[in-house]
Amino acid sequence: MKPRLWILAVSGFCLTASAEGFAAEPARTRAEAEARGHRAIEAGSSEVAPAFVLRGGTVLTAAGSRLAPGYVIVRDGRIAEVGAGEPVAVEGATILDVSGRFVTPGLIDAHSHLGVYPAPSFEAHSDGNEATAPVTSGVWAEHGFWPQDPGIEWAVAGGVTSMLVLPGSANLIGGRGITVHLVPGRGPRAMRLPGSPDVLKMACGENPKRVYGEKKAAPSTRMGNLRGQREAFLAAHKFREQWQRQEKSPRGAKRGAEHATPADRDLGLETLAEVLDGKILVEWHCYRADDMLAAIQLADEMGFSIRAFHHALEAYKIRDILAERGIGIATWADWWGFKAEAFDGVEQSAALLLDAGVTAAIKSDSPIDIQRLNQEAGKALAAARGNNLELSENDALRLITANPAWILGVDDQVGTIEVGKRADLVVWDRYPFSVYASAQWVFIDGHLRYDRALRGEPWSDFMLGQEIRP
Repeated sequence: MKPRLWILAVSGFCLTASAEGFAAEPARTRAEAEARGHRAIEAGSSEVAPAFVLRGGTVLTAAGSRLAPGYVIVRDGRIAEVGAGEPVAVEGATILDVSGRFVTPGLIDAHSHLGVYPAPSFEAHSDGNEATAPVTSGVWAEHGFWPQDPGIEWAVAGGVTSMLVLPGSANLIGGRGITVHLVPGRGPRAMRLPGSPDVLKMACGENPKRVYGEKKAAPSTRMGNLRGQREAFLAAHKFREQWQRQEKSPRGAKRGAEHATPADRDLGLETLAEVLDGKILVEWHCYRADDMLAAIQLADEMGFSIRAFHHALEAYKIRDILAERGIGIATWADWWGFKAEAFDGVEQSAALLLDAGVTAAIKSDSPIDIQRLNQEAGKALAAARGNNLELSENDALRLITANPAWILGVDDQVGTIEVGKRADLVVWDRYPFSVYASAQWVFIDGHLRYDRALRGEPWSDFMLGQEIRP
């Protein structure tokens, strides 16, 4: 049976607001300021997905189990049960026979620019880099994200159910990123994965020094890169102390020099203060091993943690240090050589990192590669086995599911097929690491969001009437 009636239209969304959302009184604490900045306008659909059972297929849980045949029971948009053999009867549930097919968690892309560099690639659509100053920590990718980017639906067709949307890497500190659940929405706030933390995009190496060096401005060297980042966090420490003094003062205290006021708010420093408090995860664009070591040194000096280095083609050279520090890596399977700092990548990097205990992920950084992350993980698997390195099927799957979920800080919700997690699932028509594999069905929170056999109207109004379809 094909679940043809479960795809939800964007019309299910609504606008929500409350009188308190328009309060004029200034925020008394940074927590209040953050809460106001994140307050929802458009809420996602509250419609509960119908119960269903996937039975008869090979279930790859990304949590260590290969169940062949296995089953997954979904109820209220969550995974209710997973096991081997035949499932028990579930009252009111639709039984979907997936014999001969494979079931995996929804894929997760830890580094994307969909929505901020959408298709078609017009200059008017280029909203990923605020390349007007080397430190722009006050900008949010969410505020430049276009939900009608056709690439979002194409990513879902490739099995992707969540992704981290980041600013570009022109700046030393580029701004906040957002983790989105790939469901239709009129605004990015409704697409944010509930409970996902904000992240901060930082960059080192060639990109910032090239962008600003060409403008005859700082930074133009790696020395200038580190100086700019250090100065930004020194300012954030002072700003944070000012807010802490205000928050400790009586609410009715007379405004004085020792108290922060609404005029003292600084969007960039607020972001960096949240990093210092451990509330925003740092995702750092770096290629060379020496750049990554310099970044770790800076983080130690300023008192914050690095969640993951991105691209990180030389991460294998310092994998022992990365493992000891608990720093993840979001890299490619085999991209290399496109600029000087990208010349020393190796195809075995993911296997070497995992072997050392590093949480490594394969990401796209591409509107094309996001459509075939399963193949990218397959490349990493093949490179490992071709060089007598240990990389299991489960490890390869975790490169594009559980590990990026950890990098995004959402591994308690998604990334594996385990009881209680969101029912983000992909049914593949064959072994998912095959170049011939295609996603047949893609479920997000238990709702069918893609059916390969049922190609209805496109999600994006922008694509209505377009003759070229993916």
